[in-house]
Amino acid sequence: MINIKRQYIVTDNDRKIGVVLDIETFEKIEELLEDCGLAFSMEEVGEEESLSLSEAQKCYAQMKKR
Repeated sequence: MINIKRQYIVTDNDRKIGVVLDIETFEKIEELLEDCGLAFSMEEVGEEESLSLSEAQKCYAQMKKR
């Protein structure tokens, strides 16, 4: 788990309405979310047939031409 350093933005009544994060913490959170999304996507296609390296390179080359 990451240590989240945060500051709260509060109203005059001390009601929390926002959060300020330092950029390093924000980037760590962003990276974790991207990793989770990638893992989820990989699980969805886990049973599908995979391509060999040469097959993948051919497909990629065709995609670049479009």
